[in-house]
Amino acid sequence: MTDQASELRGKPTAASRTTLSHIMTGSDTNLLGTVHGGVIMKLVDDAAGAVAGRHSGGPAVTASMDEMVFLEPVRVGDLVHVKAQVNWTGRSSMEVGVRVLAERWNESTPPTQVGSAYLVFAAVDADGKPRPVPPVVPETERDKRRYQEAQIRRTHRLARRRAIKELREKRAAEGLDED
Repeated sequence: MTDQASELRGKPTAASRTTLSHIMTGSDTNLLGTVHGGVIMKLVDDAAGAVAGRHSGGPAVTASMDEMVFLEPVRVGDLVHVKAQVNWTGRSSMEVGVRVLAERWNESTPPTQVGSAYLVFAAVDADGKPRPVPPVVPETERDKRRYQEAQIRRTHRLARRRAIKELREKRAAEGLDED
């Protein structure tokens, strides 16, 4: 079997970069009167999914969300901009970085960053099986930094997953954690 991912032509970061904008309304609020974090998370997943699908040239599913950080509350009447781009690609997976900005709908002040997240998507075929993705080609120094940081996050994700698996296996062998 040939390595199809290595045969795919690389795509520049800008090729799939996108911005999703949405005005926040009363139906988006939580009990504190600010926009519910889950609403922001859905917008983040939507924008990241669009970027992953564009980059991979087909369906991609959310595999994980890392480091969803809320920096400032979002209010009713805020125009929220969710900016997403592919930071790193593997054989069939992609890390998508997302920045969330908000500005008042009726003011001409610059938007403020209110959140950020990193998501991992897996490209899938019609049967839901992983399929190869083109390599991302970082264009700017910022893109190159994001690519390097994504590799670090991937290493940490894999190490964390491995450590948890080893701990569970050890505890199971010791007869602990039985349900």
